[in-house]
Amino acid sequence: MTRLGDIALVLRSKNAGPTLLTLDLIFPDTATLARAEAALTPERVAALCGVDPAQVRLISVPGAHALKIVLPRARPAGSPFDRDVYGAQQHAPLLSVPL
Repeated sequence: MTRLGDIALVLRSKNAGPTLLTLDLIFPDTATLARAEAALTPERVAALCGVDPAQVRLISVPGAHALKIVLPRARPAGSPFDRDVYGAQQHAPLLSVPL
């Protein structure tokens, strides 16, 4: 079984302002991007990341073989009890998604 973390060239997360995170996924080709887009529905991403599906934005960038996912942060960056001020470790739930 091929997992997203095995096939993505880049899979990272970062801040997109104090209340949003972005997850950037870059693939080797258009066919792999299409497989990832089929597997990563807003509902699936929401379930993995613990957010409301209505708040998940998927932005496809076919020319770059990339998919950007925008999610709300659980807490504003740098606020009390924020455990990842840079949003750098939030992509981990996607690593094992089967394609």
